[in-house]
Amino acid sequence: MSFLFGKRQTPEEMLRNNQRALNKAMRDLDRERTQLENQEKKVIADIKKMAKMGQMDAVKVMAKDLVRTRNAIKKFMLMKANIQAVSLKITTLKSNHAMGQAMKQVTKAMATMNKKMNLPEIQKIMMEFEKQSEMMDMKEEMMDDAIDNALGDDDDEIEGDRIVNQVLDELGIELSNELTGINPSNQTPASGNKNKTPVPAGPVSDADADLEARLEALRRQ
Repeated sequence: MSFLFGKRQTPEEMLRNNQRALNKAMRDLDRERTQLENQEKKVIADIKKMAKMGQMDAVKVMAKDLVRTRNAIKKFMLMKANIQAVSLKITTLKSNHAMGQAMKQVTKAMATMNKKMNLPEIQKIMMEFEKQSEMMDMKEEMMDDAIDNALGDDDDEIEGDRIVNQVLDELGIELSNELTGINPSNQTPASGNKNKTPVPAGPVSDADADLEARLEALRRQ
């Protein structure tokens, strides 16, 4: 009917209709096979019944009917297998067609994006971005310097240096007081120890000189 009205089916519609027809054919074959299997059971029961009654002629006729029924069942099963194979091919065709359509759309999109992509313009944009970034960094640095000058950070730095020097001076005084009492052997020995040899004071003097040099270096920093 669609051909009479001038409407042509698309490949997708044709594949869909063929797949629907194949599924219907397989359902019909299953229905016929089920009926034949029921008939086979009935014929077997009749053969047993006639054999008990001694009706051998009827048994032979029904045996031939049973053979034809079983052959028909085999044919139906073979037909269903063939239809399933065709249905699988149609499904594969549908999948390949869908993949082809998807790749076609992706190719079109990629071609459109490549046409719209202007490399010189992108390079120009990147150069302008780098330029603006550098300008922003320079302005930020200038703002930081202005804020530091406005808040008086130089005075804070001078005050901090003064406090550090004061602490180092106090620390030097404390270390000097401790060094004077480090080794009591530097003092004059008692009258009862006149015969003992006094301990040389050379190493302690070297230690005092080293500490004094370190303190002087800290004050100069």
